[in-house]
Amino acid sequence: MNIKFENEDKVNGLMTVTVEESDFKENVEKTLKDYRRKANVPGFRPGQVPMGMIQRMYGAAVRMDAVNRVVGEELYKYVRENNIKMLGEPLPHEGGEAVDLEKDAPYTFQFDIAVAPEIGVKLSGRDKVDYVTIEVDDKLIDQQVEMYCSRAGQYQKADDYKDNDMLKGDLRELDKEDGIELSEAIVMPTYIKNEAEKNLFDGAKLGDVITFNPRKAYESDAELASFLKVDKADLGNHAGNFTYQITEISRFVKAEVNQQLFDQIYGKDAVKDVKEFRARVADELKAQLQQNSDWKFLADLRKHCEKKAGKLEWPDALLKRVMKLNNKEREDVDEYVEKNYEGSIKELTWHLIKEQLVAAHDIKITDEEVKTVARETARAQFAQYGMANVPDEYLDNYAQEMLKKEENVQGFVDRAIDQKLIATMKNVVKLNEKTVSLDEFNKMMAE
Repeated sequence: MNIKFENEDKVNGLMTVTVEESDFKENVEKTLKDYRRKANVPGFRPGQVPMGMIQRMYGAAVRMDAVNRVVGEELYKYVRENNIKMLGEPLPHEGGEAVDLEKDAPYTFQFDIAVAPEIGVKLSGRDKVDYVTIEVDDKLIDQQVEMYCSRAGQYQKADDYKDNDMLKGDLRELDKEDGIELSEAIVMPTYIKNEAEKNLFDGAKLGDVITFNPRKAYESDAELASFLKVDKADLGNHAGNFTYQITEISRFVKAEVNQQLFDQIYGKDAVKDVKEFRARVADELKAQLQQNSDWKFLADLRKHCEKKAGKLEWPDALLKRVMKLNNKEREDVDEYVEKNYEGSIKELTWHLIKEQLVAAHDIKITDEEVKTVARETARAQFAQYGMANVPDEYLDNYAQEMLKKEENVQGFVDRAIDQKLIATMKNVVKLNEKTVSLDEFNKMMAE
């Protein structure tokens, strides 16, 4: 076996692999003997089929598999041992001749290799990167308290209608035999778009009968069909007026800021008064907002590194071939590649820079750190539903279930690497620290 690698322009490589008979002969003979031992051919006892027949039946395919296997193994071994930073997979050399495996060896294969450009990004205390801290003020705390009160709120019965109340009632279609009749039909007048129909419910009381037109009240066919419990195709037959007698008025009432709310969120007696409650909320917000600050720091670090890397040379033609192969099922593949190539190069640049930073600072992650990220993800998902005091046992079980899905694992690994990279780089570069309001921060992120 002989391997030659040419890389004259540094990013486009040509790999030439020459395979001799001795490189695969033993493997072919071994495989054919195994086929002979297992072959079930009428007229011959097991293991007694003539080798010539086995050779005619399977020889070409076995030879091809053996040659392809040894070429692949040796090619990747050469790339690994010679530290070639190959991008993607090797592609058959464009314009090269097909190899005829029916002829005797040696066989010569050529592959086009996309090679990553040299990126010399090194960071130190001389590099200055913004780090933006979000101030946790009374306005933010009030908003979070309001959110907790809303989540812990409940519907209560009322005698008269006010905005945002939910009504239940008996619905009957007028001026039509065998018209629609529904009990406990739900109406929320606040969401009726037609002002005239909406105003019919103003000042309504329990037991009142209101005549309105659902077709005018509900602009969406899907919404109207759901309300009337009919198919959308049948809506044209129910465009007239209906009566609606209110049998129940439910009003959503937010929870009060009291011990019951504290216990519901944090567990019994974990928080004793409003001052402790607001302090606990502030600590939660600081932890959440620090994550936002860290991710913005990573984005700013990326910009700084990309600027420092400067303009890079890429094997454009070869990488576009790779993109086309990866998206060959698309009818608009050429247009898709041209539209997305620049963006993919931008992502690839950051990927290579990040790999370099991780290696330079010996950043490694453990299985436990990946599990920690999964637990944090689980905690955040529970928090979205106002569950801030979920026992560790439940978090662990939920995280374990997420880790069973392979598509989740790589995401957790990437996030764990990012977290460690952020923590490391905050101690490497000089931080240009700023404190801003959440509104100012969100404006920064939008820009």
